[in-house]
Amino acid sequence: MEHKFIATSFNVFDEVRLEGKHTDVIIIVNGKEFKAHKIILSGCSPYFRALFSTRWTNVEKHSYDIQGISSDIMSLIIQSAYAGAVHISEENVLELLVAADQFLVSDLIDACCKFLEENLCLQNCIGICMFTEHFYSCSKLHRKANLYTLQHFEEVQQESEEFLELSLERLVEMISQDELNVKTEEVVFEAILRWIDHSPENRREHIAVLLPKVRMGLMSLEYFMSNVRNNALLLENEACSSILTSAMKAICEEPSGSDQLTRPRLPSEILLAIGGWSTGNPSNAIEAYDTRADIWVDVTPEDERPRAYTGTVVLDGFVYCIGGYDGENYFNSVRKFDPISHTWHEVAPMYERRCYVSVAVLDGLIYAMGGFNGRVRIRTTERYDPNTNQWTMLPPMNERRSDASATSLQGRVYICGGFTGMEYLFTAESFNPETNQWTLIAPMSSRRSGVGVITYGNLVYAVGGYDGASRLQSAEAYNPLTDSWCDIESMINPRSNFGIEVMDDQLFVVGGFNGFSTCSNVEYYDQRTNEWEEACDMSISRSAVSCCVISGLPDVSQYVVDRDSLQISEDESDSD
Repeated sequence: MEHKFIATSFNVFDEVRLEGKHTDVIIIVNGKEFKAHKIILSGCSPYFRALFSTRWTNVEKHSYDIQGISSDIMSLIIQSAYAGAVHISEENVLELLVAADQFLVSDLIDACCKFLEENLCLQNCIGICMFTEHFYSCSKLHRKANLYTLQHFEEVQQESEEFLELSLERLVEMISQDELNVKTEEVVFEAILRWIDHSPENRREHIAVLLPKVRMGLMSLEYFMSNVRNNALLLENEACSSILTSAMKAICEEPSGSDQLTRPRLPSEILLAIGGWSTGNPSNAIEAYDTRADIWVDVTPEDERPRAYTGTVVLDGFVYCIGGYDGENYFNSVRKFDPISHTWHEVAPMYERRCYVSVAVLDGLIYAMGGFNGRVRIRTTERYDPNTNQWTMLPPMNERRSDASATSLQGRVYICGGFTGMEYLFTAESFNPETNQWTLIAPMSSRRSGVGVITYGNLVYAVGGYDGASRLQSAEAYNPLTDSWCDIESMINPRSNFGIEVMDDQLFVVGGFNGFSTCSNVEYYDQRTNEWEEACDMSISRSAVSCCVISGLPDVSQYVVDRDSLQISEDESDSD
C-alpha cells in the first residue's frame, strides 16, 4: 500500500509539472525551459539539493541555466526524478550516463550501467571499458567490461573495430596481463600483426615494444620458425633480434633468464573434479585443473564431506552436487556451492535417494534421472527449479538406469546406457519437456554402464564404460538429426565411472576405474583432429568422480597454481 501510494503521488507530481502548475524552479538548457519542483529534484540528486541551497548566497533563485548537456538528456534526467524510470537506448545511454554522473542521480547511473552490462558484447566491450574508466560510480561495470574483454580476447581481436583503434599503451597493457585468455600465444602474435596492419606506416616501429609481451616460449617450435622467426616486419627491426634469440632458447628449454617468455596465462575456465571413490573409501577431495599450466590444484575445503557417485552440474554460476553415497548412506540431498565465496548451502532435497544418478541442465532447470536408492535401480526422474527451490516429479524413463550418464542438446535431455541391476544397457532415450515424454532413440553400438555422456559440438558423445565383460576405450557420437551413432577414435586408456566435461572446446575424461584399479590419469579429445592426448594426472586416483566447469570468475587465483611460485620452481629445476 505504501509503495502504491508513493507511485501514485509521483505520477500526480509529474502531471502537475507537465501542466506547469505549482512549480518553483525553471531549468534552462540551450534556451529550452523545464519547469519543475525543487523538492522533487533535490530528492533525487545531491547536485540539485546543493544548487538550490541558499546557505551561501541567502538569495533564492527561481531559474538556473545549465551548460554542457543537451535538452533531450536534461528532459530524461528530470523525468527520472519524477517517474523513477526512463527509456534507455544504445543511442542515449552514454550521454545519459555522463549526465547522471554529473548530477549524481544514483538510480539512473545504476540503470545505465545495468543496460550497458546486459548489452556487453565483442564489438563494444573495449569501448565500455575505456568509457567507464574514470567514473568511480561505474567501477563495477568497468571491471566487468575489462574482464569480458580479456576472457573473450580471441574473438574480440578478430571482430572488434575498437581493438584496431587501441593506442599502443592500451594494447601493451592488455596483452601483458596474465588474465588474457588465449589457448596459444600464436593468437597474441597474430593480433599484434593485425593491429599494426591497420595503420602500418604509423605502427610498424612499435613491434619491438609489443613483441616482448608475447610469451613466445609457450609457442610450438614449428610455428615460431615458420611464422615468427622469419617474419619480414621483425627482420627489419634490429631491436627484435635479441628478443627472438631469447624466445628460441626458451622454446628449446634452455634458460633464457626471462620469466615472461614462459609464464602461463590464467585460464578463464576451471575444470573441477569433485569427490569419488579412492583407496576403498569415498573421497572428499576437490581438485581444480589449471589447463594453461597443465597442473591440478587441491582446493578441498577443510570441512568438505566425502561423497561418491554424485551428479554435478553448474547453473547460474553455482555448482550443484546431487545425491550420491558416502559408504553408508544413499542421499537425496542437494548441495549448492558458490565458487566465489567458497561456501556450501543445502537446497531442497529430491523426492528419491539417488546414487549412480544421471544429471543434466536444460533451460535453467536441473534434471535428475535414475540411479540406485539403496534397494533397487530406479527409472524415476525429477526436475529442480532454482527460482522456486522445488523439485517436481516427471514421467519415468522407459528403462531402469543406474550408472548411466546424461546431457542436454537442442531442447532435449539425453540419457544413455547404464545398468538395470540385471542387464548392461546399450539403449538410450530423450526427454522432450514440451511433450513431457521420454522417447527411445537409436541404441549405441556397445553396452555401456559407468559411461560418460556429454554434448560436444552438435553431437551427443558416449565414452567408455563397462559392457559386462571389460572396461571400454571406445567412444561413439549421436547425431539427433539422423538418429544415428558413429564411432570416433578410442581413448588411450579404458575406463568406467569417470568424470567427463568439455572445456576449451576439447572433451576431457578424468579418473575412473580401468578394470584393475582406480586411476588418476586424464586425457582429452579434439573433434577437429579426432585424436586423444594425455593431460596431467590428478594428484589422487579415484573413480565415481564428478566433474564440472566453472567460468567467468572475477578472480581465478584460488583455483590455479600461483604463477610466481611456478616460475620459481621452474628456475630451481633449471639450476639443478
